[in-house]
Amino acid sequence: MVHINLLISFSLSIITIFTSFSSSIQFQSLDIKEWCQTTPHPDHCNHYLTTDDDHPPPHRKHFRILALEAALNQAYYARDRASNLEQHGLSKRKKAVSKDCCQLVNNTVTQLNETLIGLKTLKISDFVAQTWLSAALTNLQICFSGSIELNLTSFVDPIRTSNLTEMISNSLAINHRFFLKETQDSDQTEFDHFPAWVSKKDRRLMVLESVYSRANVTVSQAKGSRFRTIQSAVDYASSVNRGDGRFIIYIKRGVYKENIEIGYDLKNIMFLGDGLRYTVITGDRSVAGGFTTYSTATVGVDGTGFIARGITFRNTAGPEKAQAVALRSASDLSVFYACSFEGYQDTLFVLAQRQFYKLCYVYGTIDFIFGNAAVVFQNCMILARRPLKGQANMITAQGRGDPYQNTGISIHNSRVMAALDLKPMVGSVQTYLGRSWQEYSRTVYLKTFIDTHVNPQGWSPWGNTDFAFKTLYFGEYGCFGPGSATQNRVTWPGYHLIKSPSEASQFTVERLISGRAWLRATGVPFIAGL
Repeated sequence: MVHINLLISFSLSIITIFTSFSSSIQFQSLDIKEWCQTTPHPDHCNHYLTTDDDHPPPHRKHFRILALEAALNQAYYARDRASNLEQHGLSKRKKAVSKDCCQLVNNTVTQLNETLIGLKTLKISDFVAQTWLSAALTNLQICFSGSIELNLTSFVDPIRTSNLTEMISNSLAINHRFFLKETQDSDQTEFDHFPAWVSKKDRRLMVLESVYSRANVTVSQAKGSRFRTIQSAVDYASSVNRGDGRFIIYIKRGVYKENIEIGYDLKNIMFLGDGLRYTVITGDRSVAGGFTTYSTATVGVDGTGFIARGITFRNTAGPEKAQAVALRSASDLSVFYACSFEGYQDTLFVLAQRQFYKLCYVYGTIDFIFGNAAVVFQNCMILARRPLKGQANMITAQGRGDPYQNTGISIHNSRVMAALDLKPMVGSVQTYLGRSWQEYSRTVYLKTFIDTHVNPQGWSPWGNTDFAFKTLYFGEYGCFGPGSATQNRVTWPGYHLIKSPSEASQFTVERLISGRAWLRATGVPFIAGL
């Protein structure tokens, strides 16, 4: 994990001023400069929204649309700049960064466009808008972090100077007020329905034994099989006209050594394995091998509605090869059920959007659950492995870089344990619940068993600094086990020993990922509240 502070941060007191000021003027007709003063980056707002024939927005919702349109225009500009990076003879490292950034910026363009259309047509909620805007901003962060990892910081300056990060940050701040009001006003039971993308058959998908016979294609390593690789089956899924229906890829037992990409436009794919012990997807890419963290992933998923059941995702690069991802997911409304994720540093990259993990195993050493998704792990086994000599284990590194992103890592009703290779070394290896990768990192453990291998302080600083001590949110609620004692926990302002159920409930399936609206449709068992 590379520590960067990519987004322009500002103090919590200023955020309070913005929120208070915006509340007092919500229903007034202001000129653009006055509206822009309610954003974290008013100069950028003024520059891109002020025109000679400007008509002041009559209300805040109109201002939100204008700000989003300006952000989308800058996203088109940034996409052009990203494409231009590829037009010259590039080294392997530059090609890796260029490829990542082109994909990530293009995803940002799509997410901004879908958010704008959804808000204009009233087809999406303010919660969904905040989720998609959060992902759009995270994409840029990952583009920039990849350039730093490979010592190519200035290479992506043409993208950075588009000021797109500031414009999306402004849109997040503007939408945040609507998002808060929606959250306060809504009755969660109103959203307890099946979303349009799930068919009646999908509602029983995870519980019917006949699901294997309903697979659209089967991947098998046996001679004569039509699909002997998983990527070939994914490519076939993208070539057939199937609308938005579920496409099930049954992956028979075997070890599949390949790197798989499921693009943003490939929605509602399901990987169905023969069980996590038997169906294994493995790769060995690493940052030490010349890849960015983003591109080391054995499996990378962007398309909405991805489901995986009974599969192991593995990266075998080893602890000496630094960052090496087994799974990278930015799939909104995605589910991983009875799966295993195995690696060392940066095993599971929960990049962005709403994700749910149930009855899963996650193995690793440094920052082995990381990213900026809104994600809940429920009834999972979180297993720290033996790191290199002199290293400490960091279970989480959450990547919330903007205070208005509705993201965070929630580990609920799970078990935090030492893996078999670490158990003999527990006395000499320090293991921490997490550390602050970004300024507003947010991670909580709810009603989770914590074993003896976890350091009594619980949480680790980023290096030898006090970075983000005041702005992060690390919390524990109702945890138990020999490592759960809190009397020696860190005393940072951002650490919370949560005692209020109402505060803890902000990080449940129901509240953090709006799970009632979509999880029941998948057939995966889940606990909505605490």
